Amino acid sequence: MDTTEARYGNMARIMAETGNWLTPMFDYGIPFWGKPPLHTWASAVGIELFGLSEFAVRVPHFIAGLLVLGLVMLLARQLKLNPLMTGLVLATTLVFSLAAGAVMTDMLLTLGMTLAMVGFYIGWQQQPHSRSWSYAAFVGLAIGLLAKGPVVIVLFGLAIVPWLLWQVGPINGFKQLWLRHPIVSGLSLMLVIVAPWYIMAELATPGFLEYFLLGEHFFRFVDAGWAGDLYGKAHDQPRGMIWLFFAGAAMPWTPVLLWFGIRALKQGQRRFSQAQAFLLCWMLAPLVLFTFAGNILPAYVLPGIPALALLVTAGVQEQDLRWLGKLSMVTPLLLLIAIIVVAASVGKDRSDKLLLANVEVQTPVYYIDKSTFSGRFYSDGRALKIERDELVQQATNAMPYAVVVNAKRGVPQPLQRYCEFVDENDKRALYHCDNKAPQQ
Repeated sequence: MDTTEARYGNMARIMAETGNWLTPMFDYGIPFWGKPPLHTWASAVGIELFGLSEFAVRVPHFIAGLLVLGLVMLLARQLKLNPLMTGLVLATTLVFSLAAGAVMTDMLLTLGMTLAMVGFYIGWQQQPHSRSWSYAAFVGLAIGLLAKGPVVIVLFGLAIVPWLLWQVGPINGFKQLWLRHPIVSGLSLMLVIVAPWYIMAELATPGFLEYFLLGEHFFRFVDAGWAGDLYGKAHDQPRGMIWLFFAGAAMPWTPVLLWFGIRALKQGQRRFSQAQAFLLCWMLAPLVLFTFAGNILPAYVLPGIPALALLVTAGVQEQDLRWLGKLSMVTPLLLLIAIIVVAASVGKDRSDKLLLANVEVQTPVYYIDKSTFSGRFYSDGRALKIERDELVQQATNAMPYAVVVNAKRGVPQPLQRYCEFVDENDKRALYHCDNKAPQQ
């Protein structure tokens, strides 16, 4: 549905069609500077493997979700927690279920953040016997940098630095960080993975770094109504709204975590273990970062959700297992209801898929005044935006074509005798037109 999935799916379609794997394209000839290319690469690879379809553009992101699950369950085992319970909690958290397999940037960012945090913690514990997990942490940061940019560095720092100060101390913490992790060689590995694309992207489309680093990572953050956005509109929210987003996105486990915390206090637990403190800092990092930002979306809490799953599992007692199993069915049931609602009504109005199913392959498709991302995706790029007057002039001697227009306005009056109504949704209507055969 428009706009997020359809936009990113269409960008992947263009990448696979044109063979330009360096610069994601917002539309033909228009570079997309808003995000790095990893999400587009992933979906474009899906198209290359499976052909153009919803499955093809979604399956790489679903695999990323499975990898996040695997990493979190691995860390649960390291922490002497129940891996299956941890996986169940994470998989049935609302925002994770929605994002796993959706064509967005957030699951790949979460994969990078999760690998960085798991690698850091296991590497910290294993020192000096092995540094492989420490290097894995820097690979995770590289994934985040290619998925969404420097925000992964900020999130990682907001999780790790408070934990070091809290659990190890301000002086000894950074000393141990230097001793336990290969900082110089790790950062070098990260840059070797990431820097070539950033440099080549700037050379290919000058101005990318200025827009991406300053616009997307500074102006978008401090100005909720930032007018410099080239690709959409700002999502202006009240400051602190990210906490309410978290409460909803982490359902049904938000009240469970709160209850486990209250119960632990009642049972006399007054101090966090080192592992619990680590998970708490990880979970809170996205909330702290976006507390003072207005330009936010609910999915921004996703990088901290794996830590929530681990914290919930850490609080589980034997008497909780039966009701937790029942609670885990809430999200699958909600998703089933959502599928029914989308199939029955919302999907038709939020996507042009069903409209364009009435258009034969190779038939030109004209969108008067404004095209949609779903229209471009489902027409395989044949959907072209055109002004009303231009269509009247251009289509006079054209072969049969399809026109998508505002449902309330209809086709231009000079073309009405040549066009036949086919179908409509809440916003747009489809007509088949043949200028050589006037409709009766």
